[in-house]
Amino acid sequence: MKHIFVNLKRFDVPRAMGGVNGIADIRDWGPCVIEGTQDALEKYRGQDVEFAMFFPELHILTAAGALKQDSMIQLGCQGVYGQDVQPGGNFGAFTTDRPAAAMKAAGCGYVIVGHCEERNHIRGVLEEAGCGDTAAQGRILNAEIQAAAARGMKVLYCIGEKSEELERWEEVLGEQLESGLSGVDKSMVTVAYEPIWSIGPGKTPAGKEYITKIAKFVKEKTGGMDVVYGGGLKQDNAAMLASIPEIDGGLIALTRFQGEIGFYPEEYLEIVKLYLGN
Repeated sequence: MKHIFVNLKRFDVPRAMGGVNGIADIRDWGPCVIEGTQDALEKYRGQDVEFAMFFPELHILTAAGALKQDSMIQLGCQGVYGQDVQPGGNFGAFTTDRPAAAMKAAGCGYVIVGHCEERNHIRGVLEEAGCGDTAAQGRILNAEIQAAAARGMKVLYCIGEKSEELERWEEVLGEQLESGLSGVDKSMVTVAYEPIWSIGPGKTPAGKEYITKIAKFVKEKTGGMDVVYGGGLKQDNAAMLASIPEIDGGLIALTRFQGEIGFYPEEYLEIVKLYLGN
């Protein structure tokens, strides 16, 4: 199966306040994205492809309200807590955290776990606490995956290596896969590879040969799980990524990187067209 994911982070912040939302009022932005894409995606119905959009919490309910019955779009959230509400047990005293039950009730069928920004946050907390257990991060992310899957939510699990980890990429990525996927129903998970060392202004994007090498490694390590490119599926790399047999899709963030940067529905649809070839 092919997977087209969109991580709509920072779109709950107006441009004037430092965010990247410039296409609609903050109260209307979720429906604007859904209504601007779902009808056009109908052309792919019947193909072996899925479309999931990871919204900030602020937009989930309005986005869900704009979905047509049997829409091609699946809603996702930015994360879930490693513990969940239990009938007759814990009623959800998880202040500031998102239990999977709440996200599923809001209409989310997907969650993104282990994005490099989440990993940085967890690492910072552990370091502040003086925790030297390098495997702790993996256990925390594994609990999140398990909680989501238990609620019937599918997971996009991100892995990636930093520039200082390039020489031991196999060890780093292997540990992230082993710890994050331990005891997990792999049929509920898609792996996203983020080459953290190549993401950002002034950095050289990962090339086809390197991405292919990593995708083959992930498939060998996981028994053939689907792998998408999480370093940014864009118009200028869609055809290249589509030509890699081991890559099963991609993760889109921004669609425009110059001028009025941000996410634009018509540009998203063009990326989808370029990647899927129709």
